[in-house]
Amino acid sequence: MSSPVSIAPALSRPAVSPAVRGTGILAFALLTALGAFVRIPLPFTPVPVTLQTFFVLAAGIYLGSRDAALSQLGYLALGAVGLPVFAGGGAGLGHFLGVTGGYLIAFPVAAALVGAALRPGDSAARATVVCVAATLLVLAIGALGLAASLKVGTERALALGVLPFLPGGAVKVAAAVALVVRAPLTR
Repeated sequence: MSSPVSIAPALSRPAVSPAVRGTGILAFALLTALGAFVRIPLPFTPVPVTLQTFFVLAAGIYLGSRDAALSQLGYLALGAVGLPVFAGGGAGLGHFLGVTGGYLIAFPVAAALVGAALRPGDSAARATVVCVAATLLVLAIGALGLAASLKVGTERALALGVLPFLPGGAVKVAAAVALVVRAPLTR
């Protein structure tokens, strides 16, 4: 019987220097910002498809819970102070109250969840379950923010903010899991 493929996240173990940890945190904040520029608008929803959630998952996988959350808080801070790092080059505090605000607010929580739930040696199947849960968390919190912003009910929020993103979310989960299976690191 073959052993399960193991994943082994990195960078948040105590032996890693603060400079290396800081570099990882900054790198994932910037990668999430770059993911916002890969933006595919959908004609039936105000929320675009982006690559941000892939980098949220990857941050959790590679940085661990605390540093992954810090990377996403750093990303949010960059946008809050006016740098154009949100989808479509958006910036400012107003984005947290807009149609994508819930998704943004969910990023640090989802990254921390992935980082906390995965450990070196976990199987690809476990990584998949964890990444799916984190993706659904982002979509759920995003839909709540969307509903509040547009003043729509649950059914409409799901139609606009969750269902259109499930196929892309599955692709991002598969890519994140493939990444760790192909490039295992240790934390």
